[in-house]
Amino acid sequence: MAFVPIAALVVAGFLLLIVLFVRTRRTLRAYRRTVSMVSTNTRDRAGLLRARTAALRVAINERRPAPKTQ
Repeated sequence: MAFVPIAALVVAGFLLLIVLFVRTRRTLRAYRRTVSMVSTNTRDRAGLLRARTAALRVAINERRPAPKTQ
């Protein structure tokens, strides 16, 4: 009957391992979702910044007088 406490410890260890695995997986899933949301937002803002920069470049070029041809 000495194997009963050992078996109980092994089962408790497996249960603890499963609980920790499920909690870690859930946390990583939330982290991955947050990273995805932040990267999407950053890409959107960078795209808007590139568009504004291009529009400003076009506006500056339109204000410059045309070069005189000889």
